[in-house]
Amino acid sequence: MNAPSLVTTDVDVAIGKLRAGGVVAVPTETVYGLAADASNPAAVARIFALKGRPIGHPLIVHIADADQLDVWSSDPSSVARQLAANGWPGPLTLIVPRSEQVHDAITGGRTTVGLRVPAHPMALDLLRSSGLAIAAPSANRFGAVSPTTAQHVLDDLGGVLDPATDAILDGGPCEVGIESTIIDTTVDPCQLLRAGAITADDVVALISDLAPASGPSRSGGMLESHYAPQCAVRLVDTADDAWALRAGTPGAEILEFKDDLAEAARSLYSELRAADTRGAKMLIVVLPSAKGLGHALRDRLTKAAAPRPR
Repeated sequence: MNAPSLVTTDVDVAIGKLRAGGVVAVPTETVYGLAADASNPAAVARIFALKGRPIGHPLIVHIADADQLDVWSSDPSSVARQLAANGWPGPLTLIVPRSEQVHDAITGGRTTVGLRVPAHPMALDLLRSSGLAIAAPSANRFGAVSPTTAQHVLDDLGGVLDPATDAILDGGPCEVGIESTIIDTTVDPCQLLRAGAITADDVVALISDLAPASGPSRSGGMLESHYAPQCAVRLVDTADDAWALRAGTPGAEILEFKDDLAEAARSLYSELRAADTRGAKMLIVVLPSAKGLGHALRDRLTKAAAPRPR
């Protein structure tokens, strides 16, 4: 008899695993998330164990629609409501005051929680059909390159997920390819904690004022080192700089993005993973322009190139 497979395209199978306390890798438009029922602290705790994620590093809760903002937040501001109305479903996470519904396991004891409504049709089907909210960071080992296909999840976590209790829901490649924009709506003015496909300009068009991140780490993506492949990553400003560095660096490869920044975002994590698969010793990346989506790409690349904690 063949062993049961982790990978499925059946949303009902994924819902059954979540309701029974298992974890499921769920496709979103950004990256695949490692999801558990947000009302089940024991299931949420498994996310941290499977990823090797530090306890206290907060998770994002994914909900079915903006109406659930009042279930998971005690007092969402008018700004939070405006951003939810215009940005959900979509790659936008809002930091809001948490309600009593939110367990400490999700927030690390903080008084705030990150919420978003994903735009991927399979994720929305799961949330709406099940009535669940799911806590879900990226479905990879902590600090490593985020997954944008089911195969990436299988490569990273296939050895620690249990087919009897867990699953990988295959929804195809992620359309956006990088994590959601995170806005802290509990401070005035709101702060951009993580850049994403919804740009700072997009946000300012809705709420007029947006400040850069300051203060302690309180959401995903705020650590200095993250999204890192096994090979070293070096960042340069021009193609000439890249070729000059490669000439003196055995085992180095060059990654240069073209003008289509949306396509660059979709392919970024696959490119980082492919460099490791080819055995590259160093990936020299020509930074994209610092405009629009380029800010998010530069953020991910800067963190991928940062010295790793020992």
